[in-house]
Amino acid sequence: MSIRLGYQIPNFTYPGPVENTFDTVAAQAREAEAAGFDTVLVMDHFYQLPGIGTPDQAMLEAYTTLGALSQVTSTIQLSTLVTGNTYRNPALLAKTVTTLDMVSHGRAILGIGAGWFEREHNDYGFEFGTFGQRFERLEEALTIIAPMLKGETGTLDGKWYTARGAMNNPRFRDTLPIMLGGSGEQKTFRLAARFADHMNIICDVADLPRKVAVLRERCEEIGRDPATLATSYLVMGLVGENDQEVKELGEMIPEDRRDRAFLGTAEQVAEQLQEKVLGAGINGITINLMRNGHRPGVVTRVGEALKPLVKA
Repeated sequence: MSIRLGYQIPNFTYPGPVENTFDTVAAQAREAEAAGFDTVLVMDHFYQLPGIGTPDQAMLEAYTTLGALSQVTSTIQLSTLVTGNTYRNPALLAKTVTTLDMVSHGRAILGIGAGWFEREHNDYGFEFGTFGQRFERLEEALTIIAPMLKGETGTLDGKWYTARGAMNNPRFRDTLPIMLGGSGEQKTFRLAARFADHMNIICDVADLPRKVAVLRERCEEIGRDPATLATSYLVMGLVGENDQEVKELGEMIPEDRRDRAFLGTAEQVAEQLQEKVLGAGINGITINLMRNGHRPGVVTRVGEALKPLVKA
């Protein structure tokens, strides 16, 4: 499993009638596949996030969407960025992502994190708990899920979760890759070193060199070769076709995300990512194009500009 060039779809509010929403999502996934992206990812949220839109705006349930995308694509990997652990029973999540792997013929990745959006928890009736409790839950969940993805039984009598020999059949592959998403150096990175095949780092770009160094330390602390834990970085892409559109997109950057946004033409953004992201020691790029990715041709132009940066 390798995420060298991922395309994230975080926005489901498009021009036209609501009944065309999934068709627009599917068109982006197919365009990303044709343009050389290796993974398409959706958020695991129930409300639109601050900085992208308002809570009442459209948000599709992640695994239903990925299952549907598996039937309109053929080669691109499918994942959340990332599953909120608090939203699902761990054994059920293992079954869900393994079923996605079955119906996609081996293209699923389990992206997972501790969960953070408090309003969703409150409105939907999920227990939010404290920061520390959410990471306790994540560790217990991974203890159950990781064996189940390998065909072993999930067994744990934990503080938060219980599994009594939970089986997980059928499986398309002998194992299924796990990706953690986040930036926590003490908790998330330690769990990634123990359980993950891939770490998607979400942070301000200026912090990347330190994050990469700390992640390597966490691997070395448990005797793991850091080279065996691939990394990627989530990019907010504001990519315009010309100077005027770039200017307009620049005015849309949320104040609290300016240190994670990359603005310019496709070629200009590629130059920035080469220097600031790949130059910091990151292996791959996952980009979203929340403002105009639904417009035909935009994903293709961005893919063509970024592919040379991450080719094997």
